Amino acid sequence: MSIKELTSDQKDLIKTVKDGLRVTKVVATRAIKTRSGGDFFVGMSAVWDSVQEDAGGAGADLIDAMGDGEALVAAQHRGMGRKQAKIAATILGMEVDIQACNHALGGGAINAAEHRAALVAIRRNYKNLLVAAVQGDNKHEGGSK
Repeated sequence: MSIKELTSDQKDLIKTVKDGLRVTKVVATRAIKTRSGGDFFVGMSAVWDSVQEDAGGAGADLIDAMGDGEALVAAQHRGMGRKQAKIAATILGMEVDIQACNHALGGGAINAAEHRAALVAIRRNYKNLLVAAVQGDNKHEGGSK
């Protein structure tokens, strides 16, 4: 079955879920493998508006203290929308890539010239991605709006 074969109600359900999706945490990781055999990994996460729905995470006690339905309302109204989440992921991804390059330089896997070139390329590429994310342009991700 393809998406075109769904009933109107099924399509409306998808749209409702998609439109109500709120992202409360953004995670970005980067691994750099160099010609000299060095591997450098950096991971960062950013939490939006301190909503945590994962069990045992920061804020779990707050969610447990909420009454029936309150956690859902909090998540729906306090999380990021998809566009904001794409912008946040782009910003965090750039920071992770820069930090991974810094680690590679610090570890001696790349030289200063390679480091400078990588930073110029990272900033240029992420600037383009950020503009696309702000404008709602999906041409770089192959997805739908």
